Amino acid sequence: MNLLGDFLSSTEFKDYDDFYNNLKITVKENFNFGYDVVDKYATLAPNKRALVWCNDKGEERSFTFKELSKLSDKAAAMMQKYGAKKGDFIMTMLNRRYEYWIIAVAIHKIGAVIIPATCMLTSKDIIYRCNSADVKMIFAVNEEEILSHLRAAAPNCPTLTRIFTTGESDFINLADELNEAPAVYEKTVNENSDKMLIYFTSGTTGFPKMVLHDYVYPIGHIINAKFWQRVLDDGLHFTMAETGWAKFSWGQIYGQWIAGTAIFCYDYYGRFTPTDILPLLSKYKVTTFCAPPTIYRFLVKENLSSSDFSSVKHCSTAGEPLNAEIFNQFERITDLKICEGFGQSESAVIAGTFSYLAPKQGSMGRPSPVYRVDLIDDDGAPVPSGAIGELAVLNKKDNFSLLIGYYKDEERTQVALGGKYYGTGDLAYADNDGYLWFVGRKDDIIKSSGYRIGPFEVESALHEHPSVLECAVTAVPDSLRGQIVKATIVLVKGYAPSDELKKELQEHVKKATAPYKYPRIVEFTDTLPKTVSGKVLRKDIRKKDSE
Repeated sequence: MNLLGDFLSSTEFKDYDDFYNNLKITVKENFNFGYDVVDKYATLAPNKRALVWCNDKGEERSFTFKELSKLSDKAAAMMQKYGAKKGDFIMTMLNRRYEYWIIAVAIHKIGAVIIPATCMLTSKDIIYRCNSADVKMIFAVNEEEILSHLRAAAPNCPTLTRIFTTGESDFINLADELNEAPAVYEKTVNENSDKMLIYFTSGTTGFPKMVLHDYVYPIGHIINAKFWQRVLDDGLHFTMAETGWAKFSWGQIYGQWIAGTAIFCYDYYGRFTPTDILPLLSKYKVTTFCAPPTIYRFLVKENLSSSDFSSVKHCSTAGEPLNAEIFNQFERITDLKICEGFGQSESAVIAGTFSYLAPKQGSMGRPSPVYRVDLIDDDGAPVPSGAIGELAVLNKKDNFSLLIGYYKDEERTQVALGGKYYGTGDLAYADNDGYLWFVGRKDDIIKSSGYRIGPFEVESALHEHPSVLECAVTAVPDSLRGQIVKATIVLVKGYAPSDELKKELQEHVKKATAPYKYPRIVEFTDTLPKTVSGKVLRKDIRKKDSE
């Protein structure tokens, strides 16, 4: 049983063109995910499984929609007791704890604004977010490192009135409060255009910007779940993402529950070994799986012959492009094709290898029916087929899950939404079949001796070499060529840095792609700088090089 019929004109289509042109989405007035999804399931299918949670300490919990409906009612009552009301800003730092789902649904129910944040924030980060968004409450994991940052930040956050943690601490104990709270609260009515969620997301310069979404934000994610991740009704979907990352909204709550699948979460804090997830796929019978390319890169370097993928029916990835060699190796090992998706904190999946499309290795797929996508030049005009352009979304009223603005930044909002297109800042080209191919961020493109070189194509060539675990390709200024290509490489265990290996990798790239693209500088490192979502921070490498 699922709720797709409440929103979609149809769930079955003849082919991609039929899907893209004829899928229609409707949403009722005053839509609220808490009432219209969680509470509705609790009424129609109270024993339907909603969430399966376990952690690295061997603990596990399972929740039905009836249980989550009641717990979120209690959380809503608790928040109102402490003064939370419609329109207030409430931040979470709950990592992968099951409490996130309870708190998030409760925040929606009272009409407040949730700010999911990573547990990696320092006190400085917390102060910036609290004061930028006038945060009233924080819900956090009971880990000493996080608590120390909260203690240091709290005196410098004048709007912050309460901090709750998931265990006994010097802040309010969330478990005790939930046990004592009644399951009765004052219900609110929200407009679809009301503020529902903010993600703080970093650009290439300046402080993190506040990406603002409204109460229909969950709806566009139906396409993510049903047609890209291809979740199964009464299945078990596993997206690897912390709750503070927008990928969590893509894969661990909204579209997945509407489409009828339960959600699986593996909770850990601190260092993570990707192979830890392998026995979980088999033990819990995960049916659909989504992870960033980083995870797939680590997995294919391990011996997966004894791992059981038999329950997994579909795999997907997003966050950064997936190298073709990783796609091929994973398919050889598991017989599963990885379907890519592309989008941002500002959107749902903009393009993906949706149902009715066969994966093309290295391609992000084709546009989502939720959006109308063009590739445009610097003047905003569409480029011809095969030419590189900025991937842009036509600005229109029914762009479900596209941001409604940057909070407290009218100038940035006007730039993003005031013209014909919302520009993603990512460059791509389309092939003759309409598939989109990522080239790189506009500010990552390398211009060398008159050539434009995308980092991804060089990284893909490097990943074909057995010694390369991870790599990042960046530009280095050069007096003769303008810029030259540099590769920063993390080696697979068993390989050691050497001048001979550098030359071997350079020759490999010359043979795998156009010779002018080879890295003239090769640097070996133990780790690459990354965002919390796992994206490689090429700008940090460039900054280090410039210094």
